[in-house]
Amino acid sequence: MDLPSLAVILRAALSPNPDERKAAEESLNQFQYAPQHLVRLLQIIVDGNCDLAIRQVASIHFKNFVAKNWTPDEPGEPQKISASDKGMVRDNILGFITQVPPLLRAQLGECIKTLIHADYPEQWPSLLHWITCNLQLQGQQVFGALYVLRILSRKYEFKSDEERTPVYLIVDETFPHLLNIFNKLVQIGNPSIEAADLIKLICKIFWSSIYLEIPKHLFDLNAFNAWMVLFLNILERPVPSEGQPTDPELRKSWGWWKVKKWTIHILNRLYTRFGDLKLQKAESKAFAQMFQKSYAGKILECHLRLLNLIRTGEYLPDRVINLILQYLSSSISRNAMYHLLQPQLDIILFEIIFPLMCFGDNDQKLWDEDPHEYVRKGYDIIEDLYSPRTASMDFVSELVRKRGKGNLQKFVGFIVGIFRRYDEAPAEYKPYRQKDGALLAIGTLCDKLKQTEPYKSELERMLVQHVFPEFTSPVGHLRAKAAWVAGQYAFINFSDQNNFRRALHCVVAGMRDPELPVRVDSVFALRSFVEACKDLNEIRPIIPQLLDEFFKLMNEVENEDLVFTLETIVDKFGEEMAPYALGLCQNLAAAFWRCLDTSEADDDADDPGALAAVGCLRAISTILESVSRLPHLFVQIEPTLLPIMRRMLTTDGQEVFEEVLEIVSYMTFYSPTISLEMWSLWPLMMEALADWAIDFFENILVPLDNYISRGTTHFLTCKDPDYQQSLWSMLSSIMSDKNMEDNDIEPAPKLIEVVFQNCKGQVDQWVEPYLRITIDRLRRAEKPYLKCLLIQVIANALYYNASLTLGVLHKLGVSTEVFSLWFTMLQQVKKSGIRANFRREHDKKVCCLGLTSLLALPEEQLPGEAFGRVFNATLELLVAYKDQVAESKKEYDGEEDDMDGFQSDEEGEDESDKEMGDDDEEGDEAESLKLQKLAAQAKAFQPNDEDYDSDDDYSDDEELQSPIDDVDPFIFFVESIKVVQASNPPRFQNLMQTLDFNHQALASGIAQHAELRKVEIEKEKLEKATAS
Repeated sequence: MDLPSLAVILRAALSPNPDERKAAEESLNQFQYAPQHLVRLLQIIVDGNCDLAIRQVASIHFKNFVAKNWTPDEPGEPQKISASDKGMVRDNILGFITQVPPLLRAQLGECIKTLIHADYPEQWPSLLHWITCNLQLQGQQVFGALYVLRILSRKYEFKSDEERTPVYLIVDETFPHLLNIFNKLVQIGNPSIEAADLIKLICKIFWSSIYLEIPKHLFDLNAFNAWMVLFLNILERPVPSEGQPTDPELRKSWGWWKVKKWTIHILNRLYTRFGDLKLQKAESKAFAQMFQKSYAGKILECHLRLLNLIRTGEYLPDRVINLILQYLSSSISRNAMYHLLQPQLDIILFEIIFPLMCFGDNDQKLWDEDPHEYVRKGYDIIEDLYSPRTASMDFVSELVRKRGKGNLQKFVGFIVGIFRRYDEAPAEYKPYRQKDGALLAIGTLCDKLKQTEPYKSELERMLVQHVFPEFTSPVGHLRAKAAWVAGQYAFINFSDQNNFRRALHCVVAGMRDPELPVRVDSVFALRSFVEACKDLNEIRPIIPQLLDEFFKLMNEVENEDLVFTLETIVDKFGEEMAPYALGLCQNLAAAFWRCLDTSEADDDADDPGALAAVGCLRAISTILESVSRLPHLFVQIEPTLLPIMRRMLTTDGQEVFEEVLEIVSYMTFYSPTISLEMWSLWPLMMEALADWAIDFFENILVPLDNYISRGTTHFLTCKDPDYQQSLWSMLSSIMSDKNMEDNDIEPAPKLIEVVFQNCKGQVDQWVEPYLRITIDRLRRAEKPYLKCLLIQVIANALYYNASLTLGVLHKLGVSTEVFSLWFTMLQQVKKSGIRANFRREHDKKVCCLGLTSLLALPEEQLPGEAFGRVFNATLELLVAYKDQVAESKKEYDGEEDDMDGFQSDEEGEDESDKEMGDDDEEGDEAESLKLQKLAAQAKAFQPNDEDYDSDDDYSDDEELQSPIDDVDPFIFFVESIKVVQASNPPRFQNLMQTLDFNHQALASGIAQHAELRKVEIEKEKLEKATAS
């Protein structure tokens, strides 16, 4: 297609007429792989005579096509762009960077990023040469070279070891030129904003190059010093007053403030990562000593002078304040630096840090004009990274933690003084904002004050005297702060429980406050009170009221902390939440859809709507868990959750897939039966697994297991859809995929096990196909754990039908190969003496049942020699299994004893330890056998490679529910041998005569243990019957 025709199609893509737009897009898609198409798009992008809107459409289409097609998705896939077109693009795109307006430059920059990540250095060795040549030119060429070098340096910002090697050449070739440009720019008397843009690019290149390690080029002290002179110059030099925007948002993004920010960023990184004297390498240690001696103190002095602007009421961007305070916080633990800080510490603490902690004009403006945004900023982790207030709190915490002596007393004295002045002042003159800062400080110091006398014993009085009155303050932000501080101290030991009760009720009342931020902070504080509450009767009567307030608030604001509090209540009250379970799930489902709509409109992965949506699903899981022993509720809840499960099991749900699968797992495990509506989710999971969800295979395994084990009849009889065929198609595709890693396919053999164990005698037609793909994969498997799982498929097939399975193995000509490998794996031990394979109890049991099933076969199928070998191997494995079960029981009993001691030992505990004790969930979980089994089921399906690299034995799936739970391998073994003894006495006699003394003793021991197990099983049955 020629240029004029392409321009016409691109113009049509902008048409307000949807049909014209669609036709244009179809034409673009039709010609996108044609030779020269990319090159022509590039020509339109840089054509200054062409309409800017058309150039923009061309740039977007160009960027998207390059991103999708520059490199094939899979190794060996054919190239979609010809080598000549690629070469033409690489040769021209760099020069075009300076010829297009910023709007188009951003799109070309993204393309260059794609090209660099795919082609540099191997396919694009000339790139670095182009950069170094252009750095030595003038004007726009220098800007273009810096722009491209920034993209190149970012490729290696987080790379380490061998992947980082290209950085050394880049730094060696470009840094001398960068230094030269930087030097000239710094010397300009009245620099333009364009100079700031160039310095900012140089700073960003430097940052990416030193982020993980100092390049060797900078170990040259002369080179490093030359850079430091320039950075210190930028740090000390006042920002030009001319040209500064007056709008606060534009001002903080102004070029010269950006330069200041990036300079401080770099100096902080050098100080915190490379200026630490504890570094081990000699070269690094020498660099740290040099930096500490020559620069750390100078930087601190410059930082303090900058901070002084706050005292004089001048402007300093929030991010700059935050970074400077981070540097000061890092200096507290270093003696030489703290020595420099000390003379000015009072000024820093009381005239800079504390005012930053106080409620300010900007806070009040946001509170009044946009309370929703006030709440969002208050709970946003990203905002915390940039917040001067958070950095101030961190500085105070670090100071009292590392240099508490003297400083804690001084700071608390200052806060007490504010409390006193506040109490003494008449209402119209009360320093409300200072009181807010003082309360924030008290909350920040919570952990230290709870551990330190004399403050520890005064905390309850402090709350009653200085915090509780603010619950009814006429000032909204003080009511909010009172709730927050109360939440921080909810776990202290109240000598008067009425004070705990009073605080709790004030927090609950705060949930009905007219001001939104007060309501949100009250809900957040309530979580701590629920966790700390020793007498749940304090909360039990007001649960309906609490839930009502919750959902009113969730209708107003999307905040995952709200959902956390709801989860805590559900967790604490467990089955008592049953009357509210349906209403809770309905409200949470409605909240989920609202959050989803917001996050889709926002198109930002970190937006609060997306986080709150995840929180809603997690809370639904918590509710399902709490009512797990009430299956009838699942029937009522199902219609509410089905639409969420249906939509979120498609590509729409990739961000919440794990949470949705957990809900599907609960619904398929605890419902009285699996409904046809729930069965309709099976194809969705299969499609996801085939298309994009292989990383979630182990999560998908849990509900698939539930479908097969709890809906066996439907799984076997339904033909539309044919679930057996669907499962086979998926498993055979995954297990035969040569590009699939061993770790990725581990759930596949586990699913085959589920089929054989649950469908005994009903899936004969699948034995051969599943054995074929298992043996094929076994030959290619490298990881020991996968080999064990694949051998266990064979063991399960033998237990399913030994005669049929052995016949298939003979037919495939692999029986000798399989049993030889199996017996070899059974014999392998680690240096510590433990078995190298089949190390979980479940693994051993499955192998025992499979091997024992062979023993019952007639002599023509299992000749005498093979019979003896299988007998001995099974005997040894049974002994190992018996010992492991006994060891697990011993450990479990020991843990129970430890837990008793842990929970009763309340004296002398650190508060945080008590929280852990209170928050422990094991006691609650033990009440529900099914719940244990589902939790273990999920755990059992985790990849287990680490298990196999460690010297510990694992029994992580002993609660996994399966049909073999009721089969005792010892009794099964003894009874199988008795059948042989009765049906073929000479065969049995011959076996006994060939046993050596050791195996005779083992056989006798196993026979005795089988009798003991019969008695124990009868006793367990009796106890169960009595209990029910």
